[in-house]
Amino acid sequence: MTSALVVAGCNSGGDDEASSESELYKNPVTLTWWHNAPQDGPGKVYWEKVAKDFSALHPTVKIEIEAIETNQLQRTRIPAALLSNDPPDVFMSWGGGELVEQVEADYLKDITDQTKTEVANIGSAAEIWQVDGKQYGLPFRMGIEGIWYNKDMFAQAGISAPPTTFEELNAAVTKLKAINVTPIAVGAGDKWPAAHWWYNFALRACSVDTLKKASKDKVFDDPCFVKAGQDLKAFIDTKPFQNNFIATPGQNDPTSANGLLANGKAAMELMGDWNRGTLDNVATDKAKLAKFLGWFPVPAISGSAGDPKAALGGGDGFACAKKAPAECVEFLKYIASPEVQKGYAETGTGLPVVKGSEAGIKDPALKAILQATSEASYVQLWLDTAYGSTVGTAMNDGIVGIFSGKGTPEKVVAGMKAAASK
Repeated sequence: MTSALVVAGCNSGGDDEASSESELYKNPVTLTWWHNAPQDGPGKVYWEKVAKDFSALHPTVKIEIEAIETNQLQRTRIPAALLSNDPPDVFMSWGGGELVEQVEADYLKDITDQTKTEVANIGSAAEIWQVDGKQYGLPFRMGIEGIWYNKDMFAQAGISAPPTTFEELNAAVTKLKAINVTPIAVGAGDKWPAAHWWYNFALRACSVDTLKKASKDKVFDDPCFVKAGQDLKAFIDTKPFQNNFIATPGQNDPTSANGLLANGKAAMELMGDWNRGTLDNVATDKAKLAKFLGWFPVPAISGSAGDPKAALGGGDGFACAKKAPAECVEFLKYIASPEVQKGYAETGTGLPVVKGSEAGIKDPALKAILQATSEASYVQLWLDTAYGSTVGTAMNDGIVGIFSGKGTPEKVVAGMKAAASK
């Protein structure tokens, strides 16, 4: 379903923790499960059903669930729980460099032998959750990001078609301003939504070979990384974003960036395929949202060194803590089953990964993302995930500095290099 995806350099393996099949489901087990589905959204409701159904199939297994906002989960809760040696049994995993760091610290269960069938059904996307050829997690969602937009506002501004180049995007911004519409919403208060703009400028400025080398070796000497910041600063200077964007949250609130798009207060937002579900969560009129919502790929930059058909993307998955019971792996396999994946697709909260499950996708925007994902010449994993948490955090902090006017393109790269040397 997706193009070949870059996988960060892998430097470590783990001991085989596989338990005998004969020991499964004999004794009562409680699994703790942390996920990032928004409160009261269809994703959270669906995961509760999945847990209930699994327990019905296996009465000895009880699952205790906690839904946690993505930024808090990824940057605070999971690292703290792993460091304190008291992690949940099942928790979100985004693969890439973050996964490598967790494997090197011996935090994760090696699930290679138990998940060969699931990995085969998923295909190349499963490689993002591998280290040295061993499997440490399974994805449930995968897709590229692009620009979600309000078709009605585009029509009112006289924009006849979605932009395919940044020149056309800049022209669209000008036309939207002319009718007093905020062109683009961004949640710089959560850092990563703003950082994704720099990631996409890097994707356009850098060759595919440079991007692959950076993910593998954490080397950022190519001038294209500074150029990404320069291009971002030039774009920010056109004032395409809402007022006070530096303090605006990214998701899950009417005042957040996706709340502005969902409720007709901004015309565009850069975000991944999961945004369809989070937009519904914050929309005051879901029927109206469904009518005006559209999606298009991130535009190309004329004359740039990057591949214009390359895309930024990634997925969500789950991993098991090193000391989690064997039933944890069985639960991951259940989540990756065709039936559960098809049900996930039907929630409209993202694109599934298992072959055949795409039949559950009904939303037109998600169908467009699925097609664009399959047509992408190269899919680069989210840079903060590909580079690992140390470099990723320094990079995101530096990028937000450009947004705030206190940083520079050169400082972003300097911070990345310093973090990579630690």
